[in-house]
Formats: sequence, C-alpha cells, structure tokens
Amino acid sequence: MSGFNKLDGSKRMPVFGIARFNGRRRLMATAAVTGLLLAGIALCAWLLGERGSSMDLDQTDLQPSLSHLFGTDWLGRDMLARTTQGLALSVGVGMAGAAGSALIATAMGLAAASLGRTADRIVTWLIDAALSVPHLVMLILIAFVCGGGIQGILIGIMVTHWPSLARVIRAEALTVMTADYVAVSRGFGRSRLWIMRHHLVPHLLPQLFVGFLLLFPHAVLHEAAITFLGLGFSPHQPAIGIILSESMRYLSSGMWWLAVFPGLALLVTVRAFDRLGHALQMLIDPKHSRM
Repeated sequence: MSGFNKLDGSKRMPVFGIARFNGRRRLMATAAVTGLLLAGIALCAWLLGERGSSMDLDQTDLQPSLSHLFGTDWLGRDMLARTTQGLALSVGVGMAGAAGSALIATAMGLAAASLGRTADRIVTWLIDAALSVPHLVMLILIAFVCGGGIQGILIGIMVTHWPSLARVIRAEALTVMTADYVAVSRGFGRSRLWIMRHHLVPHLLPQLFVGFLLLFPHAVLHEAAITFLGLGFSPHQPAIGIILSESMRYLSSGMWWLAVFPGLALLVTVRAFDRLGHALQMLIDPKHSRM
C-alpha cells in the first residue's frame, strides 16, 4: 500500500477529516473576521456612546458582571462603552495616519523610479535618514512640536511611518521601469507622467494596499503610546491610551479590569489587521500564490 501511495501521488487524509485552508480561503476568513470586528466596534461605539461619558456615582468601581461586562471605573462610567469609543478613535486615527504614510511612500517611490538618478539618490538618502531614527522617538518629537492633540499625532504618524513602504515601492517601480512594455512606450514618445499613470500605478496598487494594512497596526499602537504619555488626545476623550494611563493609578487597588479589557481589545484589533495584511502579502507574493 505504501508503494501504491508513492506511485499515484495520493496524499494522506487530514486527521478527523478536517481539510486545511489554502491561502485564498484563509485570506477570506481573516478578512471576514476583521470586517466583523470593525463593524462590531463601530456598532458598539454608536449604541453605547452615551454610557461611556455618563457618570453614575452609585455604580462606581464595579467588577465585570452581566450588567457591566467590562465593569465600571471610579466615576461609575461603563468600561465597555469607553473601550469601544476608544477603539473607534484609535481605528480612525490609525487609518488616517496609515493612509497618509502610504501616499507619501507612493510619491517617494514613484519619484525615485521616474525622475532620474538624482531623484533616486535623494529619495534613498531620505529613506535611510528616516530609518536611522526610531519611530517612537521621532513621533514624540513631532507630536511635541505640533502641540500634541490629534493633529500632532496624525502628522507624526504620516511623517514617520512611510520609509519602509517607500523602499518596497521604489524597488518594485524600478523593476517595472526595466520592463519591455515600458521601453516600447518610451519608443512611442510617451511621457514620464503617462508611463507613471498607466504602467507604474496599476502595478503598484496591490503592494500599496498591503502596505497600508501592515502600517495600520503600527499606527494604532503608536497612537496609543503617544496618548498614554500625555501627548495625544485630550483627557476628556475616551482614547485607549488615556484609559490605560488613567487605570495605572488604580491597579494597586485591585481594579484590574480597568486596564485588562481595554488592553486586550487593543491587542485583538491590532492583531486582526496584522494577520490580514500578512495573509494578503503571502497571497500576492508569487512564492506563496499557489498555497
């Protein structure tokens, strides 16, 4: 029987009859879970919005229960409502910051590939200079210079998170510029702008989308870190960083739920988008496209 299996190339049946997901099914499952997570955050933030800011001094310091799944804080505010509001704020800032960084990276990569060797040297130098400074340190400096707040966070995320994606887009764009169809377009007298719009941009859209998904978790985590340090949102806004920062003063009193549930919610959200980005990256990569 073993020889027969080797000859006909048959594979062993999976244990308990459970078939393994291939790359596309895994991507679809990850995308569905991430979409449901985003929809759940938006729906909970909309339905529980008033409970997150309303105080009830008769319901202070309550542990998690059926009436308050995440418990309440020292002012009687429902922690489930505050957590969903904080996640909604973090997701919005993360998406805006990641989108801005992706656009900057795209502009840098296209300029390096289309505008000649001098532009390529300048872009390469800018990428190396930006990568030589840690993201969080530069983000803190930019947020401090911009006066903090959501504007400072957005500018800091956009300015500090583009170099890695710009390096990938630059390499892909330079590869496309050496293709035969680009040489044919040049022979027909097409301008650099035409080649960029008709050849480079359509080819780079998948890498740009994957880069955006991979930048998003970093943007959310860095926004939470900056807000935790007091340079982000106003203390009156229920951002995740503010919730975690305020909960540090009450952990010694045994109020563990003030930090555990918001931290876990942030971790699950970031991990979901990170898994989605890596799954899409493996699907686009020719080495893994036949998984």
